[in-house]
Amino acid sequence: MYKLLDNLRHWVRRRRWNHDRASGRRGEDLAHRFLRRQGYVIVARNYRTRSGSGEIDLIGWDGEALAFVEVKTRASEEFGPPDRAVDQQKRARVILASRDYARRAGIDWRKARFDLVNVVLDAQPRITLNKDAFSRDLPPRAG
Repeated sequence: MYKLLDNLRHWVRRRRWNHDRASGRRGEDLAHRFLRRQGYVIVARNYRTRSGSGEIDLIGWDGEALAFVEVKTRASEEFGPPDRAVDQQKRARVILASRDYARRAGIDWRKARFDLVNVVLDAQPRITLNKDAFSRDLPPRAG
């Protein structure tokens, strides 16, 4: 009996995890198309540092600015807007990964900008863009 319940619990957890990953991927796809319609030239998706310490959802040129875009997707805004999940620790990881990308690509760091895209997957998905959402400087460490 316990084995059956354990298998059921594992199946539910795996199904929920796959659903969360699929909705995140769908949100990134919607954000990608949205940004292209806004005039962005997307140059990378899901950029990861070699060390695996950070990831950037989308990278694109918006005029003269290189925008590093964090996409947050939620099924609803029941618990607030999706970008509330971007805390100081997440910002620091995005900034470090962005510095890595800019250094490797030979791009002047002063051209970097950080944008946030909220995607709410209602019957009609809602997408909002927050340009220059946070600073290029690393946030202070807690301690």
